Amino acid sequence: MNNLLIKGDNITGLQFLIDQGYTNKIDLAYIDPPFATGGTFSVDIGGRVATISKSNDAKIAYSDTLKDEEYLAYIRKRIELIYPLLSDKGSFYLHIDYKIGHYVKVMLDSIFGIENFRNDITRIKCNPKNFQKIGYGNIKDMILFYTKGDNPIWNNPVFEYTKDEITKLYNKIDTNGRRYTTVPIHAPGETKGNTSLPFKGIYPPKGRHWRTSIEELERLDKDGLIEWSSNGNPRKINYADDRIGKKAQDIWDFKDPQYPIYPTQKNEELLQFIIKASSSTDSIVLDCFAGSGTTLKAASNLSRKWIGIDQSELAIKTIKNNLKDEGLFAAEYDYITL
Repeated sequence: MNNLLIKGDNITGLQFLIDQGYTNKIDLAYIDPPFATGGTFSVDIGGRVATISKSNDAKIAYSDTLKDEEYLAYIRKRIELIYPLLSDKGSFYLHIDYKIGHYVKVMLDSIFGIENFRNDITRIKCNPKNFQKIGYGNIKDMILFYTKGDNPIWNNPVFEYTKDEITKLYNKIDTNGRRYTTVPIHAPGETKGNTSLPFKGIYPPKGRHWRTSIEELERLDKDGLIEWSSNGNPRKINYADDRIGKKAQDIWDFKDPQYPIYPTQKNEELLQFIIKASSSTDSIVLDCFAGSGTTLKAASNLSRKWIGIDQSELAIKTIKNNLKDEGLFAAEYDYITL
């Protein structure tokens, strides 16, 4: 299929996708809908994004005026159309404000099933502020992560270690200047098989067993990957330059652009991280609140197919410019108006 950009209301656009046979075809849907803030978002002629203070020439990008039950009904209608479009291995990420997010989660539980709720992810969105108000400063929003079933695409995402973390975690240096640390080669629990036998004449401690076979321990020792202490205690060597990263947790630090090209534009690395985690190169990625097109741009750069929907004229113009800046020209996606 070709990438597809749709200008129109996303209810109409999602129903169009269902009618065109996209049911069960989409592996990843990410949406960043209005947050029920009560604000109006605009961009002035110089490209400055504003919410409260606007110049006279500012053009409205979108209004975020729905509240409470009306807002929840608005979101539900769209998610009930997204759900059948997701494949059996599909994932759904909803980016939402902390004030309304927990109400939205209850609604999502009723659509996806609470057993398919995976994470409430805290996303650090900005640096600390010093506003004088009752309450703690807000530097986060939330991402609700669901899957359609129990066998989704999942690529075990990891974060890179920082230099300080590497220095702290890999605090030894070998004769070649490589940083490393050591870990025990035994684990809790006694066994009766190969992993209970002696290694170099040493049995595992009482109540424990070797983490791997004796043959594998012999190989590690031959390759110089076992460090022996002065009292003959063996530990496995892990080198810093062999690391694959640290397992991603549910607090993410992806701050938004300081000078966005569209209201509430999200960090592109955030979208890349989600797309890498929950899709494959043959996947279709959907964003029906496409905004600046950051999701579409990230999907393109990761060789995924994408579908974007937005009804704002300003959004469509921004998306086209954003994709063109990446060298992705009109021939590489179909554009339709509904």
